[in-house]
Amino acid sequence: MSLKTKSQLPNRKSIRLQGWDYSNPGMYFVTIVLQERKPKFGEILNKTVILNEIGKLIEKWWISIPNRYNNASLDSYIIMPDHLHGIISINESVRAIHESPQPIEEDIHSRRQMTLSKIMGYFKMNTTKQINLRQQTPGNQIWQRGYYDRIIRNEDELHNIQNYIKQNPTASH
Repeated sequence: MSLKTKSQLPNRKSIRLQGWDYSNPGMYFVTIVLQERKPKFGEILNKTVILNEIGKLIEKWWISIPNRYNNASLDSYIIMPDHLHGIISINESVRAIHESPQPIEEDIHSRRQMTLSKIMGYFKMNTTKQINLRQQTPGNQIWQRGYYDRIIRNEDELHNIQNYIKQNPTASH
């Protein structure tokens, strides 16, 4: 079996907004989806999401994001049986709390910026690890590759997305 070179691998098209710096301050509506959309986080009863143990684990990791990234905050979110919708605010260039302070003389452009993708990667990696530990399924892929995002540009858009998140359980059944 031969190894493929980079040019032989499929070229995946980015769904990120071209030219946008995802470490910029702003609000982002994100959606992450379970592999094969198999419901693992709970069920919907009477238009209400009832989280199971794994769903509660997902919620614990989601609400811990600001503890890890001090300039990130959360707004509305919903954990559905097979996906998660949430609003993340990046209040200024975000760095992980546990990182060593950067030397003052270091060029500001060479610092490791904590972008939205790094926050999402941290969340997905840790939830995958915890779920696989609980289910004794090491290496099992939990999430679909990547995530969907939308840059929230104004208050009207924010309110529409907050309402969408709130209504998601009633709309799915």
